[in-house]
Amino acid sequence: MQSGYVLSVTQLNDYVASLLQRDALLRGLSVRGEVSGLKRHSSGHIYFALKDGGALVRCVMFRQDAIQCSTAFSDGMEIIAQGHASLFARDGQYQLYVKSVQHEGEGELYRRFLMLKTRLQAQGLFDEAHKKPIPMLPRCVGIITSQSGAAVRDIISIVQRRFPAMNLLLYPVAVQGVGAAEEIAEGIRKMNRIGRADVLIVGRGGGSLEDLWAFNEEVVAQAIYESEIPVVSAVGHETDFTIADFVADLRAPTPSAAAELCVPEYDALLSTLDGMRETLLSAAQSGLLRRRARIEAIMRSGAFAEPRHRIAAARRDVLDAVQRMEAAAHSAIASAARDHAALSGKLEALSPAHTLARGFTLVQNKDDTYCGSAGMLSPGDSVRIIFRDGAAEAAVNTVKTE
Repeated sequence: MQSGYVLSVTQLNDYVASLLQRDALLRGLSVRGEVSGLKRHSSGHIYFALKDGGALVRCVMFRQDAIQCSTAFSDGMEIIAQGHASLFARDGQYQLYVKSVQHEGEGELYRRFLMLKTRLQAQGLFDEAHKKPIPMLPRCVGIITSQSGAAVRDIISIVQRRFPAMNLLLYPVAVQGVGAAEEIAEGIRKMNRIGRADVLIVGRGGGSLEDLWAFNEEVVAQAIYESEIPVVSAVGHETDFTIADFVADLRAPTPSAAAELCVPEYDALLSTLDGMRETLLSAAQSGLLRRRARIEAIMRSGAFAEPRHRIAAARRDVLDAVQRMEAAAHSAIASAARDHAALSGKLEALSPAHTLARGFTLVQNKDDTYCGSAGMLSPGDSVRIIFRDGAAEAAVNTVKTE
């Protein structure tokens, strides 16, 4: 049944807010719960939620109260918040306006986080020696995140701006909720089996400790540790830390920062290459000029000129020696020719033919031997007498010797 009057939304919210403000219990109360989704606004206000096993309440601590608060608190901590409950009429949002907080202890999720972190660290999953370097210029960047989240859009946008031709390979996974951790781990293993990516960006946008919990699961930590491809963890905001951050080869404070860490700027690379090319050319030219100047200086030096003089002098000595040898050879040949002629004359004068020509004869016995002595003959021997112009046969009648 409709009442006699109709309220506007503003009137309704103002009325409910006034009811809450008049409630004495709600004007000053303390609430115990686990901090979740804490955000510090640039204005100085702190927004977060308190939760327990059955419910959640939105909270705000205004800048002045945050400045005066001496207790540091963050996601996963269990605190007691003092303040009052009211309704923010503009949004119709019931929330707790916190004036101060005190520690009550660590929340269950945070305790689980610390326990797993301690155990995995003891097993060596965080060791720096195991971490692989991120390639300076990957051929392909693998992305493991939600295909509908802001993280993948930020990564793609930054990569395309920095290096338009870079290859991207997305493996879509759930990043929170039941089964998300297993999907993320399988995505890492599948990317390794495919083998196309040179580096993997694994992450999501910001959120509460519960929202990021998939990246605190051991199955994800093991998959990152076993990955042959370098893994860059990019989970949440700069202040968020997960187990994946400690295991990964590199932690990026945000997904956008991960894209910048993995992909160089194309124009900057070209500029660097141009600068290196100019530096190399300049160094080569300077080196050539220095060496040319050094060679010219050596050529002009007396030490370098002296060998030339020595070679020229040696060449002249050789030519002189050759001329002397040729003259000596000619002289020796002429002298030998004269000696030959003299000896030839002597031999001619002493030759048997020359002797026969002077009236001498040769006596040859019956066995054709020449008789140079009378003792070689006996009476009755037949001999042959050889003259210059012939020969005669004769018989020996008598032999006289002196």
